[in-house]
Amino acid sequence: MLRRTKIVATLGPATNDKQSLEAIIRAGVDVVRMNFSHGTAQDHMKRAEIVRAAAAAAGRTVGILADLQGPKIRVRKFQNDKIMLEPGDSFILDAAWTDLGNQERVGLDYKELPNDVVAGDILLLNDGMLEFTVIQVKGSEVHCKVVRGGILSNNKGINRKGGGLTAPALTDKDKEDIKTAAMIGADYLAVSFPRSADDMKLARELMHAAGGKSLLMAKIERAEAIPVLASIIEASDAIMVARGDLAVEVGDAAVPGLQKKMIKLARAHNKLVVTATQMMESMITNPIPTRAEVSDVANAVLDGTDAVMLSAETAVGDYPVETVESMARICKKAESELESSAAEHRLEQNKFTRIDQSIAMSALFAASHFKVKAIVALTQSGSTALWMSRVNAGAPIFALTPVKETLSKVTLFSGVHPLSFLPTSGDPSATLIEAENALLAQGMVNEGDLIVMTIGESVGKSGHTNTMKIVRVGDHRKH
Repeated sequence: MLRRTKIVATLGPATNDKQSLEAIIRAGVDVVRMNFSHGTAQDHMKRAEIVRAAAAAAGRTVGILADLQGPKIRVRKFQNDKIMLEPGDSFILDAAWTDLGNQERVGLDYKELPNDVVAGDILLLNDGMLEFTVIQVKGSEVHCKVVRGGILSNNKGINRKGGGLTAPALTDKDKEDIKTAAMIGADYLAVSFPRSADDMKLARELMHAAGGKSLLMAKIERAEAIPVLASIIEASDAIMVARGDLAVEVGDAAVPGLQKKMIKLARAHNKLVVTATQMMESMITNPIPTRAEVSDVANAVLDGTDAVMLSAETAVGDYPVETVESMARICKKAESELESSAAEHRLEQNKFTRIDQSIAMSALFAASHFKVKAIVALTQSGSTALWMSRVNAGAPIFALTPVKETLSKVTLFSGVHPLSFLPTSGDPSATLIEAENALLAQGMVNEGDLIVMTIGESVGKSGHTNTMKIVRVGDHRKH
């Protein structure tokens, strides 16, 4: 059984070399995430080359997700790297402080904090581990009382409970990094902390100006993004349910419900969705996941996520290969519980504006009713495969394309498997037979299997899919 749900793995010291990369790709990684918070443009370019070499060695197509750092709303460094704060302590966050921090105060990377907060606001530091109440703001100083204490160390993040920090989503560093992402041919660009559709539109303009073709992914991690979620999804190609910062801003108990809502909304808009943060956190240091982590991954799959993501588990963890294998196993088991939903998918929900979209939906209906072995989309841009992936038809979807960018983009589409295919004929009937032979040769289908195929009369042109055919594999040889 081919796995529908895709696995995104973050690269880091544990997975930087070709050997480690090849091992996690063979274990099941579909897309690698490059965290642009670390490393230079040169590092990213080198890493992209290693990823592609490792994927080729493993005989698989792997997508690349470039993840922008976004605004650094953080404290600066301390004299001894960290301090211990107790409940009731006074502490000052000082935007003008340039020396190393001490027990009384620390400098800020984010200079606007004094303008963004007022007395009574609650600030959460280090992913919510520490909680401060703002007592007063004096010039550049934010005077706080410690409510929940603990260790505060260098460069830890700051969130305001309920959101409301005005930092722009795209910093000068991000704008430069977009050029790097375009240069390395990243398939996806993740924008950190977008507050509105405009943030995504700006990122798209910058990507196009840099000559890049990356699809845009909005990381939903700010409280302000929730009320305008639909418009952010509309302006993006994909979203990431970034549960870490989001939980700090809206409260951890709100996140599971929001996760379900986001996945549903993204799928309804024909957009992709990745579920991320702490999915297999214990496997950073343990060879097997906790039962709660197994449930978390399985529930994301049952909710209909396109992909599940690993962060520190594969970047710095002790068991990157085992983690990917565990995740793949959990996804497949959860998928076996999923009912095929194509037959019940109501046409009224979909007002078709394009012929290729109606062909994609027709293929899903046929596949579901005939219990076919595979759905085969001959595609240039990948659009047909994307629409097909929004509904579980109970059969794998093979995207056959000669376009390299399309091959690596569909690595994130749930249920879609990329196959490089260069037709030699401009005739659709001859091309379908070639495609059938290619699938047979790869062992993806067998003689006698029933499959659904979609193609355009203008073979090789994007957006021209207008034909669906139900084929029994090998029948053309008998005629």
